[in-house]
Amino acid sequence: MPGVPATPDMTTQPRPVYVIGAGPGGLAAAAALRARGIRAVVVEKTDTVGSSWRGHYDRLHLHTTRRLSALPGLAMPRRFGRWVSRDDVVQYLEKYAELHELELVTGVEVTRIERAPHTDDTEDAEPTSGRKRKTGRKKKRKAGRPESDAWLLHASGGRVLTGRAVVVATGFNHTPAVPDWPGRDAYGGRLLHARDYRNAEPYAGLDVLVVGVGNTGAEIAVDLAEGGAARVRLAVRTAPHIVRRSTAGWPAQRSGILVRRLPVPLVDRLGRLIAKASVPDLSAYGLPRPTTGLYSRVGQGAIPVQDVGLIDAVRAGRVEPVAAVDSFDGAEVVLADGSRIAPDVVIAATGYRRALEGLVGHLDVLDERGRPRTHGARTLPHAPGLYFTGFSNPISGMFREMALDAEKIAKVLARRLGVGSASRSRDEALPDTGLRPVDPLA
Repeated sequence: MPGVPATPDMTTQPRPVYVIGAGPGGLAAAAALRARGIRAVVVEKTDTVGSSWRGHYDRLHLHTTRRLSALPGLAMPRRFGRWVSRDDVVQYLEKYAELHELELVTGVEVTRIERAPHTDDTEDAEPTSGRKRKTGRKKKRKAGRPESDAWLLHASGGRVLTGRAVVVATGFNHTPAVPDWPGRDAYGGRLLHARDYRNAEPYAGLDVLVVGVGNTGAEIAVDLAEGGAARVRLAVRTAPHIVRRSTAGWPAQRSGILVRRLPVPLVDRLGRLIAKASVPDLSAYGLPRPTTGLYSRVGQGAIPVQDVGLIDAVRAGRVEPVAAVDSFDGAEVVLADGSRIAPDVVIAATGYRRALEGLVGHLDVLDERGRPRTHGARTLPHAPGLYFTGFSNPISGMFREMALDAEKIAKVLARRLGVGSASRSRDEALPDTGLRPVDPLA
């Protein structure tokens, strides 16, 4: 990162900034903080970086271009191609953590975050036993005295960690969400969430219903149709906006970047014109054009579906759009139009929950849908030093926005903490965090 030493002096920072989650958002934030001389410790509940990406289906590629998906301080190799595969994303994240020499702690889950009371010293957990050791005499908090700017993180193993700030980057796709359809538990066929889908091989010759026509549902339906499923139906509740991933070499992501600050009605009109010119009308196949504008839908949390074969599969009859799922009845699925089907397998591509309630729900930082009320460098007045990244899915590209968020968070925290950036020796050990750093590539 320009103008900043590669190995800043962080040896005088016994209390780091804790970054929760070793996905792209967390790694980017930690690298940006480190580059500005701020000690950041990434805490990850699984054993690896990029665990969410490792669990996605085999054919997944980024819908954003390689050049616009790089995180701060490391370009994606040209050999990855324009649309980067899942496996290459994982490899990139591993290399990213190694290159930036990130302090990474795996196998530790942070379960609750709270403001630290004003004290001269705080208690930290023993690294392995969970027993607390006192780092100094602890004074009682005076009645009515406000909380400090420090944060306490309650973690697995009885650990209590103290950080100068916290960046929450636990991921957009955290906990699978499956609707509580009537009769679901008694369904006689096989029901699974899209997170458990890997490839079409186990479904060859089977009748499969995919529920949900977001990017995941659309791509899984195409994968099944191309992979030998006997029949593939796609349950649609609300007709999606479908866009070409690239038109004449111009990626849809660049259009998303250009229009992001424009008025919603204007972008809606532009979207309709582009759709009529580039996407055929699929109404005759059960997939009509949406009635709500593209950017209006983005504001409601619905990202356009990037075409990776859905249009051709629908026109060829290899993917059949049907009505939304209403309920289950024995071995049958009852659709919203009253029709009944009996697929062998139902794959619910019905999204994820952020699942932040247990972690920060008590801090009044979430909206009514459980999403952070702020993101990037912005914090709420009653929660200074608590940052969120990676919890939105903008049309300009999630990786790009996480990279921008990381730089903004680091800039704000460097100013707030007054941290210098004098160089330190590469071999000089950092202070103990109370946790055991783990080599992400071991």
